Amino acid sequence: MEALFDVVKVEAKPDYVLHLEFENGEKRIFDMDPYMHKPPFVRLKDSPLFMMAFVDYGTVVWPGNIDIAPETLYDRSQPA
Repeated sequence: MEALFDVVKVEAKPDYVLHLEFENGEKRIFDMDPYMHKPPFVRLKDSPLFMMAFVDYGTVVWPGNIDIAPETLYDRSQPA
């Protein structure tokens, strides 16, 4: 079983990219663009809400009860 790492820091970029730091110290880049046409993320597209990303309970969340699983962020991101 793979270890699960919490997100400890996030910085949202205007091109739907998240710069992430995980509890193990790794810095990774996650492209949200492929998710932006799917619920619930479609609400973030072309909205200032995307830039309001923050960390809560070890993952990335946005206003309006939108979040994404930390394992998705880790597994589908690239090293920074």
